[in-house]
Amino acid sequence: MDRRSFLQGSATALAGTALPLLPMAAMAADEIVVGSIIDMSGGLDIYGKPMADCMTLAVEEQNAAGGLLGKKIKLVTYDPQSNMQLYAQFAQQSALRDKSTVVMGGITSASREVIRPVLTRNKTLYFYNTQYEGGVCDRNTFCTGVTPGQTVAKLIPYAMKKWGKKVYVVAADYNYGQITSQWVKKFVQDNGGSVASIDFFPLDVTNFGPTISKIEAAKPDMIVSALVGGAHISFYRQWAAAGLTKKIPLASTTFAGGNEHIVLSPAETDGFLVSYNYFQNLDTPQNKAFKERFYKRFGSDYPNITELAMGTYQGFKLWAEAVKKAGSIDREKMITALESGISIDGPSGKVTVDAPTHHCVLNVSIAEVRNKQLNIVETFQQQPPVDTSAVCNLQKNPKDNQQYVIKA
Repeated sequence: MDRRSFLQGSATALAGTALPLLPMAAMAADEIVVGSIIDMSGGLDIYGKPMADCMTLAVEEQNAAGGLLGKKIKLVTYDPQSNMQLYAQFAQQSALRDKSTVVMGGITSASREVIRPVLTRNKTLYFYNTQYEGGVCDRNTFCTGVTPGQTVAKLIPYAMKKWGKKVYVVAADYNYGQITSQWVKKFVQDNGGSVASIDFFPLDVTNFGPTISKIEAAKPDMIVSALVGGAHISFYRQWAAAGLTKKIPLASTTFAGGNEHIVLSPAETDGFLVSYNYFQNLDTPQNKAFKERFYKRFGSDYPNITELAMGTYQGFKLWAEAVKKAGSIDREKMITALESGISIDGPSGKVTVDAPTHHCVLNVSIAEVRNKQLNIVETFQQQPPVDTSAVCNLQKNPKDNQQYVIKA
């Protein structure tokens, strides 16, 4: 895909009113401050709690190994409660009051577009560690999660081959759902299919009855869901209650990211297809060792280590490797180190920072939901962020600072 296939987005939200700086003791000379802005309450806590746990584990492991540059990591956490004003407020506090070396956080793309300009303006490095719609091109920002060019590009042809070519899309009504749905449409059409409809829903919608009737009347071969958050779980319950789970199959770019496959019953979800970088049943020595450490820390009854949680863990590890290579917590030196091809062998496999885009090259798998488990059916090694690389080259254009959006 070339640059002409995209429209330049203007999604950057207002950062909010700057907070007055409060008196604060200077950062201890033996500490490196890492800021974390992750939802522990509000409508997105189903995603945020596992992310926060993985961030805690990553910091504890780093400190147990001696910290970085001979200094301990101090993790300063904020709960924005899924409130856009609080994302801006906490980003400001983390940058100016806490003097964070790096800030990691944000779940939805809307939250990212509130946090990102605040940190860029204050020259504080930002890591956005969740799967998202792609296209962010910003020298100060590193996006370590998967994008549609890595997941949707694999999931859609796999599902179409299995189920058919007429697709109905339901998606969250903000930039993630809006942009990802266009990627779904592109890959459906590229594979000889058609999209019957794309329906959007605000994050607080819980009544999907009229839409389910509309879908049933359209008679698609399959549904693709890009729904997000606790309220949207209602769609899957109502879909099953209408008797459609076994009649019209479903693939999703978001399902199970908040452990929906555990919250819901097998009767409601068995057979769904999803695609991510990480599934906790990956059979590798690195993942086995990670799970042993994780369960020792958080308990063997922990329900599931999610994609977003792993993105958070691996994002921290990539940053830590960059600090080691840079030998410094100077922002420019960290960016240079990250752009040198920093790589880790993480629980999900090899993860490498792609210098031109500040995204990652990583493995992608497709899994089927079965009896509350996510069973991997196919894995694709070392997938580059082809969607973002088509439009973003920060080595050639280091002043680029925007999100590119696919044209419908």
